[in-house]
Amino acid sequence: MQVKINTLTPELFLELYTSVGWEPPCIEQAAKALENTLVSFTAYENGKAIGMVRLIGDGGMSFYIKDFAVVPAFQSKGAGSLMMWELEKYIRESIAPNWAVSLELISTKEAVAFYKKMGFEERPCDYSGPGMSKMIKRS
Repeated sequence: MQVKINTLTPELFLELYTSVGWEPPCIEQAAKALENTLVSFTAYENGKAIGMVRLIGDGGMSFYIKDFAVVPAFQSKGAGSLMMWELEKYIRESIAPNWAVSLELISTKEAVAFYKKMGFEERPCDYSGPGMSKMIKRS
């Protein structure tokens, strides 16, 4: 298994996105999201893409994990952990020495245990209030 950086195409994004049962955006919206992504990571097994994650943010103080998906047949087999390690390595190498940054996400209920294993705290906690989100749609 290996992880490659910035090999995610809109078509591959939609394939991996729908593999976990998520309702996909249109291909143009996926392309725009990828265009504005800081970096993407794709896990491959024998040359076939089996997982993806996008990293978005400002590169200085805040990073956000988005669209973290692993094909169900490959879940709990190390692909997610490998992508997370590569993502965190990327952040450490891209920030200045002695900087501390925030790495955030919104988890599905099913993935909470995975993220906790990777060192994430559930919110609310002593430091932070609950995570919040809002969907905005143009008519």
